[in-house]
Amino acid sequence: MSGRTGRATWTRTGGALAVWAATRALLLLWVLRVIVPPGLDVTYDVSGLYQKWATVLSGGVFPEHDVTWQYPPGAALAVLAPKLLPFLPYATAFFVLALVCDALVTALLLYAAARPGRRFAGVWVWVVGVALLGPVVFARYDVMVTALSVAALLVGTRRARAFGALAALGAVVKVWPVLLLVGTPRGEGTRRSWTSAAVTGLVLLAGFGLLMPGSLSFLTAQRDRGTEVESLGALVFHFARHFGWDGRVAFHYGSMEFLGTGVPLVSALAQVLSVLALCWLVLWRVRARVWSEATFADAAFTALLLFTTTSRVISPQYMVWLLGLGAVCLLYRGGRMTLPVVLTVIASFVTWLEFPVYFGDVVGSTPFGIGLLVVRNGLLVAATVLACRALWRETVRAVPRGVSAESERMPGWATTDA
Repeated sequence: MSGRTGRATWTRTGGALAVWAATRALLLLWVLRVIVPPGLDVTYDVSGLYQKWATVLSGGVFPEHDVTWQYPPGAALAVLAPKLLPFLPYATAFFVLALVCDALVTALLLYAAARPGRRFAGVWVWVVGVALLGPVVFARYDVMVTALSVAALLVGTRRARAFGALAALGAVVKVWPVLLLVGTPRGEGTRRSWTSAAVTGLVLLAGFGLLMPGSLSFLTAQRDRGTEVESLGALVFHFARHFGWDGRVAFHYGSMEFLGTGVPLVSALAQVLSVLALCWLVLWRVRARVWSEATFADAAFTALLLFTTTSRVISPQYMVWLLGLGAVCLLYRGGRMTLPVVLTVIASFVTWLEFPVYFGDVVGSTPFGIGLLVVRNGLLVAATVLACRALWRETVRAVPRGVSAESERMPGWATTDA
């Protein structure tokens, strides 16, 4: 690295760290209620639900009779983690740990961005995107799962078994990191990473099952969920309320959902869309012929967009996942996800507006609340379509820059492992 390049790198790093420190101090003051942000208090999940679950989990059992517990068994680790800081109140300890995980993601991205051939844009996606999403980032355990997933993707380009183990750990904590596996290039790397993920996941699930009863109770709670008011399908009922639809909004299975005529049908259609998304991913994987280093992250980001957009629930914290994977995508010069990631960052800001700032308008289906959802969900749909199109062109129809047409293996997977 030349002196000029080194100085430029330090300047960019210093600027990113300064923005990170300023914005995270503000977010921490918000969740600690030193500064009261506009809209709803987003910290209830921590001070109410998480703390209650931690009490139950400390007794060696899962809260299986609580329908709001809808998480795989590894979530217990995140919920119990604040007990590592017994000198702090539970909620404060949780916020501090969330800040630490945010800092870890930032450090991982900074380290990766400093490598030859990488871009700094990924760092800014995370630093700015989290700030725009607001205090909900520190008030949910999703930032912890995102830290695991970012680490997995960055390790995965060279260490297949370590990648598989981290992806499995993330999946046992919150399911969606299993999607990281979709982008592994066919061959020895896939066999190693998928085998490692399967073994790690089975060992963890068996361990929880033996040590703590009720570890799989979350499956029933997830099955019975309906259409949450922020989801894409919910727009049907937001508009229908202005034309005499007699349904209502109620707190149901841990979120604000629509209840009434037609809701089961729309929920079923959302599940059908998710199945179709899975079919597209399988088709893509069968047809894909070339992989670059960027494809690994691009495929994971695209898969996550597909399942987020088609979900019956699009909670604000889901955006944290997309920001983390989007940030990794923009580290690579050969990647094609710039526009979908930018749309995701913009959608994060609109998400902050619809929750918590104007959530009353969303629940009340006011024209303004509906407008916010149309914009946010429209941005996610556009990002999903563009990401699918870019991934297909990158791996099926065209040869990515710097990759030969015969290449079916990402550099490093065949020769290096953990």
